Amino acid sequence: MKAAASWKNVVARLLILAVFIINITCALQFVLRPEVFTAAYQLTGPGAAAAVQGMGVVFAMWNATYPPVFLKPEKHRTLFCVMIAQQLTGLVGESWILFGLGAGQAVLAASIERFIAFDAGGLAVLLIAFFLTRR
Repeated sequence: MKAAASWKNVVARLLILAVFIINITCALQFVLRPEVFTAAYQLTGPGAAAAVQGMGVVFAMWNATYPPVFLKPEKHRTLFCVMIAQQLTGLVGESWILFGLGAGQAVLAASIERFIAFDAGGLAVLLIAFFLTRR
């Protein structure tokens, strides 16, 4: 019984780590190279880079819960639920934004669709990890 729980815990931790690494990579890209992303969000002018960097900071903040859950997923169930709720909130919010876009917003829609795909995948991965670590 212990061996089964052990492999499930290892797999869950790897899944959590994968989502965390992707999230932090995205955050760092937005913070360090905002000019690469401004056009995708139709941002121009002096505040464009700062707006993208702000999104990167929010991504980094969003991931503050991941390290303790990665280290002990079976212990930090409440934080794990927060992570899942954050992922779901992102998915629902981005979908709502996408459906509210008017015609002629193909570039912006494509950018939002990438976030939707990422958040849907991240949500699925986190749910798998959550159920693997349940008692």
